[in-house]
Amino acid sequence: MAAEATPRINARYLETFTNSTVRILGRVTSLRGESATIDANGSIQVHLNRDAHLTLNNAAEIVGKVQPDLSVKVFQAMDFGSNIDFKAVEAVVDATHRYKEIFYNAD
Repeated sequence: MAAEATPRINARYLETFTNSTVRILGRVTSLRGESATIDANGSIQVHLNRDAHLTLNNAAEIVGKVQPDLSVKVFQAMDFGSNIDFKAVEAVVDATHRYKEIFYNAD
């Protein structure tokens, strides 16, 4: 069985991927109990799981499901530290959607 595709997105693509599993890399801008906000070319509310250990102002990669309210239910979260080139991250997101046939099934 093939693994489910997890396309890289940012806030701009949330509505397109409602009810889909995605991968988001952004900066943690707030932490409140079991929720956080990340900035990934726009603000995204994420609902953390117990295994998520994020640090304020660090980059974090989120794998989760986009909810109907455009928040993200986290399946996996990884702290990427503070040394991330977000211009490169945006270039990867743009390439993912420009050449979507390589990265995910757009149907």
